Amino acid sequence: MSNYTIVIHGGAGTILKEDMTPELEQAYLSGLQNALDISYAVLEEGGSAVNAIKAALVILEDNILFNAGRGSVFTKKGVQEMDAAIMDGIDLSAGAVAGVRSVRNPIELAVEVMRNSNHVFLSGKGANDFAIKQGVKLEPDEYFYSQFRYDQWKAIRDSDNYSLDHTHHHLEELLRDKKFGTVGAVACDINGNIASATSTGGMTNKKYGRIGDSPLIGAGTYANNKTCAISCTGHGEIFIRSVAAYDVSCLMEYKNMSLNDAMQLVVNEKLVAMNGEGGMIGVDAQGNASLVFNSAGMYRGVKNNQGLNNVAIYR
Repeated sequence: MSNYTIVIHGGAGTILKEDMTPELEQAYLSGLQNALDISYAVLEEGGSAVNAIKAALVILEDNILFNAGRGSVFTKKGVQEMDAAIMDGIDLSAGAVAGVRSVRNPIELAVEVMRNSNHVFLSGKGANDFAIKQGVKLEPDEYFYSQFRYDQWKAIRDSDNYSLDHTHHHLEELLRDKKFGTVGAVACDINGNIASATSTGGMTNKKYGRIGDSPLIGAGTYANNKTCAISCTGHGEIFIRSVAAYDVSCLMEYKNMSLNDAMQLVVNEKLVAMNGEGGMIGVDAQGNASLVFNSAGMYRGVKNNQGLNNVAIYR
């Protein structure tokens, strides 16, 4: 029997204690802990890594505080367009969706793509049509409305600016304050199988059907039992160009680096060299976990069968 571990994140960026009320901080921490507890219970009962990370992401997608599912930000057109991906380290099977609307839990749709579509990646209307065919739960636009996200969008919707995720409403502050709103999970189950999943509402005021790294296999999400399972959060364009998640796997496979050493190299050297801000979470098939970020904070949590149980926000 392997050690089993669940690791989650809820986004990274300029997350500072002075910008947070005690109530909001507590709400984030309890949201993270709730997702950890529910997904850990799946592993404890002998469930698969895939089912554990799906359970974690459903909880985070349903939590309006995180930019995924219900809490997704508004696009330039004033709607939500969501992306998600999941990958199983056993056989490298994967499912991803981009630009989906009205889907309550995009991660559930990504799982359906992986298991039942004969494809890896579906987008836009086609992905929505597949959701209906598979009976994935849909919600009306009002379900995805939050005043806080609407106010963020209203502050910049008449400009060409986009924003990664933020809490302030003044334009100068908006542009200075970078938060990369994504949720993700990686797990190692009792059989030593690993998996990764990521889900996001993308950037506030994004145009032209922009897609970030989250749903891209190898960029924001990757899992291979031989190496690692990784979920990223950060400035998506740079994570795409550097194929960040797969790069960690390559360093482990071809250079025999440990999970933590490979993640440190990618996040704190390679991404930094490209002005890439953000972070990632990872596990390997021994149940080792690592959480690495080069930004001021990352909403994160880890729980394993060795008694580790930790949720945190700041550096």
